[in-house]
Amino acid sequence: MDSTTPALLDCIEHQTGPAPEWSVIWLHGLGADGNDFVPLVPELVRAHWPALRFVFPNAPVRPVTINNGVRMRAWYDIVDFDLASRADETGVLESVAQVDALIEREAERGIPASRVILAGFSQGGAVTLAAGLRRRAPLAGLIGLSTYLPAPRTADAALAEGASRQPVFMAHGRQDPVVPLAAGEQSAGWLRNAGFDVDWHVYPMPHSVCAEEIVAIGDWFERRLAAG
Repeated sequence: MDSTTPALLDCIEHQTGPAPEWSVIWLHGLGADGNDFVPLVPELVRAHWPALRFVFPNAPVRPVTINNGVRMRAWYDIVDFDLASRADETGVLESVAQVDALIEREAERGIPASRVILAGFSQGGAVTLAAGLRRRAPLAGLIGLSTYLPAPRTADAALAEGASRQPVFMAHGRQDPVVPLAAGEQSAGWLRNAGFDVDWHVYPMPHSVCAEEIVAIGDWFERRLAAG
């Protein structure tokens, strides 16, 4: 690891079998930690799938402006309630670099980017989409749950050649009070206009995950694993 590569984040890992053939890197939301989505694994994984390695990184602890500067796990500072300027772009890019380092580690462990799925909820989903835009070596897919594309004004310039080959699963709650449904719809529309294949779902829920959504994610996984 050279001086330009960020230190690897602390992660919780779970393998569904020996010698995993695929990796799933899953980013938690604001104020949570890597444990947040560990219970999802047995609900999501199907018996006939190949062995998967789930990697649940812990975001760094930092002050969050809209929470009165209280320090908590966050992928970036949230500086404004306005979605167009909500995300601290420097923090987003730092988290993208940390995610890229985790993807590189999977390659070193024998799982290429083409067999890595990057997922995230809320703030973690925003980093997932931001990282996906910049991927020159496409991942197997991107999952953004109850989230939005940060810094939409600079997204066009950030889009890497070939990034749109990555399939995307996005889902949102109709009653989401944290990230409005319209923000998710606009982000999915932007991605489609940029050439991404976006599988979009809406559920009668607030800022959360529901059982029907997990089934849909599993169906989407099934297609990704079959294609790989």
